[in-house]
Amino acid sequence: MNNTEIAIIGGGPAGMCAAIAAAEQGARVTLFDRGKDYGGQLVKQTHRFFGSEREYAGTRGIDIAKIFLEKINENKLIDVKKDTTVLSIYHDGVITFEEGKKYDKITADKTIIATGASEKMLPFPNNDLPGVYGAGAVQTLMNQYGVVPGNKVLMIGAGNIGLIVSYQLMQAGVKVEAIIDAAPQIGGFMVHASKVRRMGVPIITSASIKEAVGTDFVEGAVIGKLDEKWNFIPGTEKKLDVDVICLSVGLTPLGELLSHTGCEMKFSGLLGGFVPLRDENLETTAKGYFVAGDASGVEEASSAMIEGTIAGLSAAESLGYGSNIWELKQKYIEDLNVLRSGPVGTKIREGIANLKI
Repeated sequence: MNNTEIAIIGGGPAGMCAAIAAAEQGARVTLFDRGKDYGGQLVKQTHRFFGSEREYAGTRGIDIAKIFLEKINENKLIDVKKDTTVLSIYHDGVITFEEGKKYDKITADKTIIATGASEKMLPFPNNDLPGVYGAGAVQTLMNQYGVVPGNKVLMIGAGNIGLIVSYQLMQAGVKVEAIIDAAPQIGGFMVHASKVRRMGVPIITSASIKEAVGTDFVEGAVIGKLDEKWNFIPGTEKKLDVDVICLSVGLTPLGELLSHTGCEMKFSGLLGGFVPLRDENLETTAKGYFVAGDASGVEEASSAMIEGTIAGLSAAESLGYGSNIWELKQKYIEDLNVLRSGPVGTKIREGIANLKI
C-alpha cells in the first residue's frame, strides 16, 4: 500500500494553500480533488479579492487559482491526484479513493480535510422546477462554461454571494428583476450592494418567495413581505416575471469525512452546520487529523487560504519539518484575526470560541 506523509483532501483554496505550505517545509504531500482541476470556488470567482497583499487583495479569484496551481505543479513533493474522489477514512488510517475508474488505497502520517461546503436550498412550492438553481451552480454555468441560466432572474439572498452573482449575471447580459432577503437588512458588504443598486436592481429586505410559478419550467415567482416572526404579511404578494430563481441562502460545511475520523463534532449555526472541535493548530480531537476552510466553518475564501496555510504548516511541524514554523504561523494567525475583526466577523469569532479544544 502506498504511503504519503500528508494527505490533503480537497483542492480548493484551503487545500491548495495547505499543500504549498507543507511541501515548502519539505513534507511529501498527496493532494486529492474530485474536480478536473484544482481551485474549488476560486475558478468561478471573477471579482477582485479584499484583504491584505498576502491574501492577494486586488486579484481575481480565477487568477489566484492559477498562481496556486503553478506553485503546485512546480513542487515535486506534491503528488497531484485530480478527478479523484476520496470515499472513506478507516479507523486504522487507511484512505480509500476512486481515481478515474480505478479504486485504490493509501495511508498518511497526517491528514488535512479541506472538503469545503455545499449549498443550502430553500423549501417552497414548485422548488423542483427546472430553472431553480443554487448561486454556485449559476457561477459554474457562466464563469466556467460560458452558459447563461436564463433571461430574467430573481435572486434570493442579499449576502455577498447573492450580490456578487447578481452583478456577474448583469455583466453577462441577464436581467436581475430583484434581490430579496428574509433578514431585515442586507447581509453582504455595502460595496457590492451599491453596485447592483446603481444598475437599477431593487434589493428588498424582510421578504421571501412564496412559490415558483410554472408547469414544465420556471415561468414566474410570487414573493411577499415578512413580519417580525418570519410569517408572510397578507396582501403583500407580488408576482415577478422570471425564468430563473437563484438561491443564495447559505452554505453547509461538508463534514462527512471528518466524521469518519471519529473527531468530536458540534453543531454551530453561526458557522453553517456541524463542524469539528479544533486547537490553535487546526488539529481536531482525532490526533493527526487537521481541518481547514469551509469544512471547519463557512467563511470567505481569504480565510480559507490562511487556514489552509496554518494547517499545512502545523502538519509539517508535527512531522519534524521546519525550524521557524511557529513564528511563521503567528503571522498568519494575526492575518486571520484581522480578517475576522469588527462587526462583520462577530458571528465567526463567537462560533469558533465554542469549538476550541
